[in-house]
Amino acid sequence: MAGSRGEFSSRIGFIMAAAGSAVGLGNIWGFPTQTASNGGAAFVLVYLVLAFCLAYPAFMAELLIGRYGQANAVTSLQKMSRTVFHKRFAFVVGFGGVICAALILSFYGILAGWMISYAIEPVATVIGSDEAASWVIAQSLPRNIIFTAIFMFLTVFVIRRGVEDGIEKWSKRLMPLLLTLLIILIAYVFTLEGASEGLNAYLNPDISRVLEPDLLISALGQAFFSLSLGTSVMVIYGSYISKKENLVTLGAQVTFIDVSIAFLAGLLIIPAMYVAQAQGVAIFAEDGSLISGSGLVFTVLPSLFESMGAMGLFVAFAFFVLMSVAALTSSISMLEGPVSYVVERHNIERKKATTFIGVLIFLMSVAIISNIGVMLDFIATLATEYGQPIIAMLCCVFVGWIWHRSEILKELQQGNEQVENTLFWKIWPWYTKFICPTAILIVFVHSL
Repeated sequence: MAGSRGEFSSRIGFIMAAAGSAVGLGNIWGFPTQTASNGGAAFVLVYLVLAFCLAYPAFMAELLIGRYGQANAVTSLQKMSRTVFHKRFAFVVGFGGVICAALILSFYGILAGWMISYAIEPVATVIGSDEAASWVIAQSLPRNIIFTAIFMFLTVFVIRRGVEDGIEKWSKRLMPLLLTLLIILIAYVFTLEGASEGLNAYLNPDISRVLEPDLLISALGQAFFSLSLGTSVMVIYGSYISKKENLVTLGAQVTFIDVSIAFLAGLLIIPAMYVAQAQGVAIFAEDGSLISGSGLVFTVLPSLFESMGAMGLFVAFAFFVLMSVAALTSSISMLEGPVSYVVERHNIERKKATTFIGVLIFLMSVAIISNIGVMLDFIATLATEYGQPIIAMLCCVFVGWIWHRSEILKELQQGNEQVENTLFWKIWPWYTKFICPTAILIVFVHSL
């Protein structure tokens, strides 16, 4: 079955694709935003610890489900099931992940469309089209629909080509571009006045804050969201991994890349905010906290770029291209989840399934745009604060309580014969069974 479905042709192909899925607006936008909202360096420290201690074990659970099942999320979970109840439970969990991925992509496409429009604005300014430059960054129904459609077209274009020629090939192209742009922008921002103050705020933690409940919950939620957990994405990507690969190592490498890029994004955004302050831009809200969220990306940073004069146009273009690339590397994985389900469960040809689902999600985006003030936050909250924690928790329950431990070990041994003697095997099954579901449950309860 793997041959007809396709699989990643190389280890680096999977790493780039999985890291691309993990590295999206959740890292480039979400992580710095959470850092700004939760005391700077204290949040960074807690996030790094939780990403490896809790998110990585849950990430491994989803990869294992996928590679064992060699199929979409629903089928893979049902292959682990022993009873009729387990199979029905598996359908609810697997299909819930598919729905969650579609919901996330429906609002994610809108945000990504904004990134593309903001990347076009400096180009329009350079060529002297001031009217077009103003239109592309002004909130309007036509602008939002057009740029969401452009982004969804790019996502559908990649997924229609399949695993090796679509997901893997484009991940290998986009991820190096993303890293290059990120490093160039960091290097430039560090040369500007105010960057050192921002760097200090980012890297000098207030240890007294690391045990604050809200900070802990926010850091845990960010770690799970940035690794695309609870969306069926990593289950389906796991199903495309060769049985010869060492999953323990692969999972650790993807987690490390994800965390590293989130950290690099903070090195760009937080110092840039203090550079903006040095240029006279307000970066603190009325309550004294750093401005975060859309106000940070679409108000503070554009004001900074504008204060840079001609150079600011090039920096703005590079930054929003970076954001657009980050969004695309994630969106292709979110579309693959629903597409793989329809292709394999309903025997529909990939290109037709991709186009149909892409159009359907775009129509969902249009519905959100039509009442964006209410619907955008509602769908984002429903999918990321409710859907993702529940699905991720239930995946851990499947691996910890339903899947036989001997079968898990056998699956891991296919790529690492000595895994039974490693520290990973001594700790991970217990972690997945007790710690991960409990930690994710805490996130969900907090969101209520």
